Amino acid sequence: MNFLGYRRQDGRVGTRNYVGIISTVVCANEVAKGIADKVRGAVAFTHQQGCCQTSPDLNRVTETLCGLGCNPNLAAVLLIGLGCEGTEMPAVQNAVAACGKPVQTLFIQEMGGAAKTTAKGVLIAQEMAIQASRLKPQECDAGDIVLGLKCGSSDTTSGLAANPALGVVVEKLVAENAVVIMGEVTEFIGAEHILAAQAKDEATGRRILELVERMENRAKAVGVDMRGGQPTPGNIAGGLTTIEEKSLGAIAKAGSAVVQDVYEYGQRPRVKGLVVMDSPGREPEILTGLAAAGCNLITFTTGRGAPQGFPFVPVIKITGNEKTWHHLRDHMDLSVHQVMDGRESLGQAGTRIYEEIETVASGTKTKAEISGYVQAMDIYVTGPVI
Repeated sequence: MNFLGYRRQDGRVGTRNYVGIISTVVCANEVAKGIADKVRGAVAFTHQQGCCQTSPDLNRVTETLCGLGCNPNLAAVLLIGLGCEGTEMPAVQNAVAACGKPVQTLFIQEMGGAAKTTAKGVLIAQEMAIQASRLKPQECDAGDIVLGLKCGSSDTTSGLAANPALGVVVEKLVAENAVVIMGEVTEFIGAEHILAAQAKDEATGRRILELVERMENRAKAVGVDMRGGQPTPGNIAGGLTTIEEKSLGAIAKAGSAVVQDVYEYGQRPRVKGLVVMDSPGREPEILTGLAAAGCNLITFTTGRGAPQGFPFVPVIKITGNEKTWHHLRDHMDLSVHQVMDGRESLGQAGTRIYEEIETVASGTKTKAEISGYVQAMDIYVTGPVI
């Protein structure tokens, strides 16, 4: 694989070259989006966290924002805070600066309100966008890819066509020295022993099993199990009757690649190859976690049709359902439904997905980028709002 990417000072490669306007607390979301809307080349990341939470969650939010700011698809970052939030703006600013990027901060309370903060932020973001536009893409290869894996609104075609075809791609990318990050721990349940058996050693396999046990215990702690939440009503309508069926299809995204390591939510991998990241299956949280971990591309398989993208990481939508391909064409980038009726092998479908990744990495826009369906993001937290 060869593509044109933006090599950053820390050595990582971006498939995009945006100025990131990042809200550090829910109270600053409107200002962050207001600035991004007025500056071509800027994108906003907003979320619902950052205040009135317990220390573990506030630490999680701060660490995630650090990871997002360091994502290689951002050339520069403007952080927008309210001024009294629980997240640590200096820590985020220092982390982004350490990556070698221009970074500035604005607090709404200090600036004198939303209007003044927006006006100042627009001027800062304009200058950042000018500087970013001077960066020229360079030729890069598969070893510069950090690919996130996601499946959503799954049906029977997900496990039979789209996910195993993507698994073929994962095997190829891993062989070419890429990093591939797989999350959705709730969708390992019932098949976790199979994924654990793909780990490089017994200790790594045990960590996968521990992630699943921890996820199950979170549900049990509030006196319920996962029925009704996993599989979802849409999954069941699409022919997936148990979490085991859903999980067997979900883990097919990994193919036969060896799991090299296991990470907490949003942590940047320190190894090449396939890794597992703790995360739920819901789109807003897992897409954010993948971006914080450094993904410069995300592939998202869907049976019934899930529209979400991400503000600054291109999300390639792949379906194995012919009806979805024709009915939701404004959200789907690629279909492998031919696998279902035998017109195409998994290997052939995988080749087309691989070629689509290469094209998008070089700048071709995804449907989510074109439509702007990228706003509904959040950060995965596990404690109460207090």
